[in-house]
Amino acid sequence: MLIKPGELLAKINAPEDLRKLDQTQLVALSGELRQFIIDNVSIYGGHFGASLGVVELTVALHYVFNTPEDQLVWDVGHQAYGHKILTGRRDTFHTNRMYKGLSGFPKRSESDYDTFGVGHSSTSISAALGMAVASHLKNNKTKQHIAIIGDGALTGGMAFEAMNHAGVSNSNVLIILNDNCMSIDPNVGALKDYLTDITTSQTYNKFKDEVWHVLGKISKFGVSAQDIVSKMEASIKTFLLKQSNLFESLNLRYFGPIDGHDVNHLVSVLNDLKHIPGPKILHCITKKGKGYALAEKDQTKWHAPGKFDKLTGEIRKKIYDMPQPPKYQDVFGHTIVELAKANDKIVGITPAMPSGSSLNIMMKEMPDRAFDVGIAEQHAVTFSAGMATQGLIPFCNIYSTFMQRGYDQVIHDVCMQRLPVIFCLDRAGFAGADGPTHHGAYDIAFMRCIPHIVVSSPMNESELRNLMYTAQLQKKDAFCIRYPRGEGVMPVWKTPMEEIEVGTGRKICDGEEVAILTIGHIGNYAVEACNMLANEDFYPAHYDMRFVKPLDTALLHEVFSKYTKVITVEDGCLMGGMGSAILEFMADHQYSATVKRLGIPDKIVEHGEQLELHKECGFDPAGIASAVRQLLGDQVLK
Repeated sequence: MLIKPGELLAKINAPEDLRKLDQTQLVALSGELRQFIIDNVSIYGGHFGASLGVVELTVALHYVFNTPEDQLVWDVGHQAYGHKILTGRRDTFHTNRMYKGLSGFPKRSESDYDTFGVGHSSTSISAALGMAVASHLKNNKTKQHIAIIGDGALTGGMAFEAMNHAGVSNSNVLIILNDNCMSIDPNVGALKDYLTDITTSQTYNKFKDEVWHVLGKISKFGVSAQDIVSKMEASIKTFLLKQSNLFESLNLRYFGPIDGHDVNHLVSVLNDLKHIPGPKILHCITKKGKGYALAEKDQTKWHAPGKFDKLTGEIRKKIYDMPQPPKYQDVFGHTIVELAKANDKIVGITPAMPSGSSLNIMMKEMPDRAFDVGIAEQHAVTFSAGMATQGLIPFCNIYSTFMQRGYDQVIHDVCMQRLPVIFCLDRAGFAGADGPTHHGAYDIAFMRCIPHIVVSSPMNESELRNLMYTAQLQKKDAFCIRYPRGEGVMPVWKTPMEEIEVGTGRKICDGEEVAILTIGHIGNYAVEACNMLANEDFYPAHYDMRFVKPLDTALLHEVFSKYTKVITVEDGCLMGGMGSAILEFMADHQYSATVKRLGIPDKIVEHGEQLELHKECGFDPAGIASAVRQLLGDQVLK
């Protein structure tokens, strides 16, 4: 269903249409754009509050700058819905995050206006600076390069690395700090306090008002902003002696803070700033969820609420006939509290995802033992390692896709030193509508090649509890537990926990001719496939490996002694994954068998519902059953 745009928005098929409007119409256009986002997300779902918070900023940016010649880089991309709508994707916006539809994030292959593909935080300043330096090398002095980054993403170390470089680059780059005191959850740390100090400082704001008062007269007197700023150099230096500024100390000219919801003032300021050369930062104060009262009030809940009634705010939930199992993340959240109550050495760590990982449950019950370190995966890993050196038992909960950002620290700071950090990798496998930037496709492959780490994955929520219990008993090596986004398979999960012998799998069922080896939740698909095949008088065996490192060698000797046809199934990349580990075992022990590996192929898989993506890659229940039939009917397959 197409959502009808407002009168002004209906005329905007590209930013050049926007720039034909009189500036007095921008307030009305911003209102229409905000309503269009509300109408669409309420029906189709998606990220919500972040885009509402930058409506006026988005309109102003495309009105002032000559996009796509001028380059906008959106950090993370949760806030880029308005950008997509204004850049030719209004009529297809209802397909946002759907299978074969628009990506939920800016994506270079989708539009020339998406200058850089994003999804992970803190990359925008580096990318925009790279573009700016490239333009400088090409002797293009007029091209503008703008990075739009939130105060949450600014906590990522990469953003500071980029600002440190930008300050000495003399490149034409503008950093827009979208300051709303929020990431997905409320921001934490000293930077948050520093930005609050800037926005509330009477001295700083008085100085800021004076600067903008002068700059506001530029058009009247025909004086360039560059000349004005040069003449105020002495005043700036005097002021900085009275109050230090982090950004100015990095040689970034700082402007602001200003109201990020005053579209006309934004236009005026941006028009001035584009004539000031060199690296600079504009500090905009915005409100996440702006224009939708419930989203303004509870910004975490309304970050990505799913479908909802836009009038009442009631979030539409799936209706089930039977009690449903809990989400894996909630099992983690409750279980770590249960374990921590019995073991005072247990602590929890997450990089800015307390609600997403459900560590917020522990943060509420044990605030002194649960730590949100901000968007800083590298720090989260090494911080955990430091705790482990002192005898604590850290559960470091990081989404699989974000674990990629802390990989060096896993090797250098944890495994080389044989520190017993427990990594709980949420969102392993396909992440669904968030797409390839968030798929947890690679963790089995990149974790199992590191010495001194256990790599495991539960088939259900009871197994997750058992693995967590087992992990905190280990004192020797790191321990990795991966589990998917979404619900498990058992409506009742709060059962007594049992220790699992590390490196042991289990037989789910005996069978004939073919053995299916699975790792993790995807093993439940194999159970469905076996039930389907039983109706056809095919009876494959099924083994849940549980550990991909160390492998259960006794189980594998049994499998290859009894079966000459084997299927491996995993919701991770095929290259280097569990199937590769099985083939390595075969080669090492000189077994001969026909092996079919099912998993994520060597390509970027786009977004869609998890089952849609599993089906595309051939390891949904029907795909597993088909692979069994193929093996039974084809003796040549190797």
